[in-house]
Amino acid sequence: MIQDTQPTTYQTLEEIEQRKDELRTALQANSKQIGGFWHDLTAPQQANSKGELISNLISNSITAIDAFLLARKLMKTYGKFFNKRKKR
Repeated sequence: MIQDTQPTTYQTLEEIEQRKDELRTALQANSKQIGGFWHDLTAPQQANSKGELISNLISNSITAIDAFLLARKLMKTYGKFFNKRKKR
């Protein structure tokens, strides 16, 4: 992570461009790290037995149903904000 505790003053445009490049590479590294974490989090679990396979299938199904019901409830409650037509 980028952590600067002291403000730095720059004298030339080259120093600013150099710092900008340093920050860009640090942000890209952080982005790759976050992408790796996200991939690890969302990767499907490997089942070692049929029982684990069925357990994973049921767990994923319940998660999908829960997400669908949440989206439906949110659209029912806050759908008026997404309506493009004006009601008269």
